[in-house]
Amino acid sequence: MELHFVGIIIGVATFFIIGLFHPLVIKGEYYFGVGCWWAFALVGVITTVASLLVADIFWSTLLAVVGASSFWSIKELFDQRERVRKGWFPKNPKRE
Repeated sequence: MELHFVGIIIGVATFFIIGLFHPLVIKGEYYFGVGCWWAFALVGVITTVASLLVADIFWSTLLAVVGASSFWSIKELFDQRERVRKGWFPKNPKRE
């Protein structure tokens, strides 16, 4: 019996990629506000296009996950602004 671990590795990597974007959204909104949405969009476009050009299924999948997480982070960035407004997260006193 031959075992194939690629699916499990992709699943674990996806878990960590999504987990990485959570603090990036929080820190991005704290230091830059929602004005940094374009950086998430740029990363999303670059990694999504790269996923189309990479032949290896493992790397193509991980690039697509990073791209999708980047695009989803744009929505979360604006949601984070609302969470800060409601007082659920601290507001950066140095930024208006």
